[in-house]
Amino acid sequence: MLRLLLILALTMLLIGCVQNEPAPEPTPAEPARIVFFGDSITEAGVQPGGYVTLADSTLQAANPDRRIEVIGAGINGHKVPDLQARLERDVLSHDPTHVVIYIGINDVWHFHKFEGVTGTEADVFEAGLRDLIGQMQAAGAEVALCTPSVIGEDPDDGSIENADLGRYADISRRVASETGSALCDLRDAFETHLRANNADKAYEGILTTDGVHLNSVGNQFVANQMVQVLTPLL
Repeated sequence: MLRLLLILALTMLLIGCVQNEPAPEPTPAEPARIVFFGDSITEAGVQPGGYVTLADSTLQAANPDRRIEVIGAGINGHKVPDLQARLERDVLSHDPTHVVIYIGINDVWHFHKFEGVTGTEADVFEAGLRDLIGQMQAAGAEVALCTPSVIGEDPDDGSIENADLGRYADISRRVASETGSALCDLRDAFETHLRANNADKAYEGILTTDGVHLNSVGNQFVANQMVQVLTPLL
């Protein structure tokens, strides 16, 4: 009987120890380092009120227990070949966990609107995107590829540059699908918004200052699109 009582007492003591053992601390999420890679739209996006800055603020607020570093890597006038030339310096050297590629407008626009420069042929554009994404993925980064947004804010204007930009957006969609990249379909989002909010078919002034570069509403609009795509990847 005494032996039985001792066994019961020891059992209760062990149960008490197990119940009082503190719960293990949750494993902290890995830090995230996000590079936004692009042209003048991204270069301006790091300024106060720019889409990169706004996306950064939103992601930080939504992930208070995670260290998130956001880096803007945009340069005015750049096209896909320019991004390839500076990939190591401006992206891979930062050891990113995520990269957002927002490119394609100049690859089309420079065929039509500027002297002394030229755009990027469609096959070179596609091969360049695949090269960029392949190197980023090989370095361990999640990639989100954006379609080029707009040249002029009337999506049905019938201009050759608008039609060409639509073709290049289709290339970006295909590349994103075939490389397993996330797609941020800015062109589709812009067209949907502009058809609902640009009844006068204005060239500029709804989401852009000049038909291409973002105004304050456009920066917030793009930031929202970026956050929607990045949030499931973090």
